[in-house]
Amino acid sequence: MYHLAELNIARMLAPSDDPIMAEFMDNLVKINALAEQSPGFIWRFIESGGNATELRPYDDPHIIVNISVWESVNALYNYTYYSGHTDFFRRRVEWFHKIDTPMMVLWWVPAGHQPTIEEAKARLDHLTEHGPTPTAFTFKQRFPAPVEQPG
Repeated sequence: MYHLAELNIARMLAPSDDPIMAEFMDNLVKINALAEQSPGFIWRFIESGGNATELRPYDDPHIIVNISVWESVNALYNYTYYSGHTDFFRRRVEWFHKIDTPMMVLWWVPAGHQPTIEEAKARLDHLTEHGPTPTAFTFKQRFPAPVEQPG
């Protein structure tokens, strides 16, 4: 069985402790709890502060990341666009720069697998270099989970 992994990145307009970012930072616990309670949610990468915003895996210190695993593309899609997350998502221009390269990538992982930061970054790099493929894809161009081989 396979589950859907996702990475999304964002480049903050200011450091996380700047007043510009306050409303975003103040709502992270609420939005993360909403994700965790959503149908199909399995796992998310968490740092010691309860979220992944402390992690800076890119050279640019203003880029933050989120990694999660879901039962299906539809489960993640419904959370992203049809839950309390939607209003927050629509306001992203208040807190983040527009990025000209892909900001989100999806890929299939074996059930129980928790993606590493390095793995997630490699998938986003693959999407950026090759466009959507079964290795790294998007909501707009999806690929089915790998077929289980009889064992």
